[in-house]
Amino acid sequence: MRALLARFVPAIGRTDRPKVTGPADPVMTACVVALVAFGVVMVFSASAVFADSRYDDPFHFFIRQSVFALVGLGVCFTVARFDYHGYRRWTYPALFIAVLLLLMVVLGLGRAAGGAARWIALGPINIQPAEAAKLALILWLAYSLSRKAEQIRSFEIGFLPHALVAGLLMLLCLKQPDFGSAVMIGMLTFVLLFTAGARLGYLLGAVLLAAPVVYVLIAFSPYRMKRIEAFLEPFEHRYGIGYQIAESLMSFGAGGATGVGIGDSRQKLLFLPEAHTDFISAIVGEELGFVGIALLLLAYVLLVVRGLRAAHQAADDYGAYLAIGITMFLGMQAFTNLAVAMGMLPTKGLVLPFMSYGGSSLLVNCAAVGILLNVSRPRDAEELTEEAVAAEAKNTPRTKRKKKKSDGSRGATRGRRKKRTNMRLEGVE
Repeated sequence: MRALLARFVPAIGRTDRPKVTGPADPVMTACVVALVAFGVVMVFSASAVFADSRYDDPFHFFIRQSVFALVGLGVCFTVARFDYHGYRRWTYPALFIAVLLLLMVVLGLGRAAGGAARWIALGPINIQPAEAAKLALILWLAYSLSRKAEQIRSFEIGFLPHALVAGLLMLLCLKQPDFGSAVMIGMLTFVLLFTAGARLGYLLGAVLLAAPVVYVLIAFSPYRMKRIEAFLEPFEHRYGIGYQIAESLMSFGAGGATGVGIGDSRQKLLFLPEAHTDFISAIVGEELGFVGIALLLLAYVLLVVRGLRAAHQAADDYGAYLAIGITMFLGMQAFTNLAVAMGMLPTKGLVLPFMSYGGSSLLVNCAAVGILLNVSRPRDAEELTEEAVAAEAKNTPRTKRKKKKSDGSRGATRGRRKKRTNMRLEGVE
């Protein structure tokens, strides 16, 4: 039976993967569960008045978010049980589906809201293709970079293909328009290429070429220029383009040190738009004060630190790139959302991971963390190296075997890490 399944599912029966020797990171697991649970509570607190006024049901968003949270955690723990090496075979199908969904939105098959068509309605669920595209890009970059380790410093093989694919996804996001997601895709690509050891000159050249494009996209877009004006002088435009950010800053200010208490926010009484989505952190700041925001920031910092730890301890390059990509995806999105709500960045339209209302982003984030949890599981990389050395020796003619001397699995692993480090140092030089 196992042999029959292996014909259709190549992951079954394979021995070329490190043996798992321990559980997933418990600190990361607890952090994610706490954020999801806290998000459900805050969605209810921030949305009850709005839901009652629009749907005559104060529990409308709470019930939906509770279902999304349960499904999301189920997806997270299910994905965490599958060896991340098995996702290699799904890399190109996932990327193709992501591009297809973005094309559907661009061609007018999506649902428009707030002046942008970013969602595809599937019954009661709205899918945001840009969120899925970010995860698909991370999977593809990790797979491609791990295969091109020796050629990553090449322009034609190591840089250009990755820049073209990222550029295509960014273009499709800009056509919606979704400027924030386009910038996030560009930043994720930059971070992973830099981590893999791509030439710094290519990366800086790409940034220099992108800078005037970004300027044109902002300067010749009236609604983006209005966001810049609102960012620079929110209270001068309090009753116009700066209304949302001004109300958000008032929410943080009203919270003081310890907040006004859960459920007692005044800004959620239809004063602050998007209180349960993009600006949910403002309600956290008002109801729980500086202490609540500090603890929320600590949770995201802890998640990023544990994610980078998983990347550092990953059994191979593929796992390390996956962990870095997913960690940066969650960390940069959380930082951007909080910075926007606090008036440190112009409005971007990015949700707060695990906290903001929305099933699409929550499910994608939970799936991403599930992969990250699997990467964090300790693995016996030495055993894999020994099997690879034995297989290589078995397939090598005797005349060549004598010339090859193995210093042991640990030495081989250290040698590869040293080589990657030297490549990164050369790239910086």
